[in-house]
Amino acid sequence: AWAANVQRYPDAQAPAGGVSSTARDLSQWMRLVLGNGAYAGKTLIKADALDQTHIPLMVRGKNPVSGGEAFYGLGWNVEFGRHGPIWGHAGAFSAGARSLVMLFPEEKLGIVVIANAFPTGVPEGLSDSFADLVFDGTLGKDKVKAWNDIYAGMFGPVIAAAKATYAAPPSPASPAAPASAYAGRYFNDFFGDAIVSGEGDALVLKVGPAAARSYSLKHFDRDLFLTFPDAEMPDRPS
Repeated sequence: AWAANVQRYPDAQAPAGGVSSTARDLSQWMRLVLGNGAYAGKTLIKADALDQTHIPLMVRGKNPVSGGEAFYGLGWNVEFGRHGPIWGHAGAFSAGARSLVMLFPEEKLGIVVIANAFPTGVPEGLSDSFADLVFDGTLGKDKVKAWNDIYAGMFGPVIAAAKATYAAPPSPASPAAPASAYAGRYFNDFFGDAIVSGEGDALVLKVGPAAARSYSLKHFDRDLFLTFPDAEMPDRPS
């Protein structure tokens, strides 16, 4: 039976734009955006307010696959390519989830892709292939491969380098001081209180409200200990 290898706590990322949804619900949201704020005959958002989000405000360069001129608006990627203007955005959690929306406002057409495919370019490849079929009636080059190659170049070396930094302790590693030397309450303006305590032969870090989060500390070298608190990067330590 399938079982998740990691547990995620995405609430902390929600202010950056997190939302839990389904493909069916997102398709209705696309109707709202493509309808200039109207849905099922009822205006829910003023068209003028929605228009402001689609104004290009920052240059992003060119789309690496299509070559279209790309910009950033208020939460939207705004692109001008061979299929006309495109509004879109993509997101991801490195623990597996990926999402993408692409809208063609002149055609009142859109596609949303939700996948457990990170770090890959599958959503971009699928949406670009969809556009080729709609506008050209045929598939051009392999867009999934093109986007996969781009994502491999962006994330592969970075992730590998981060893992390599703490892949193995130095040889020889310096021994740690007695556990009592590290035990205590620490404070940081950003994280708040952090409590280090000994449990058997191990050290444990407790953080968060009421010290609710608990993480085992693994000795690396002398006074340097590692922990793996982020389900986003389950094999990258802090």
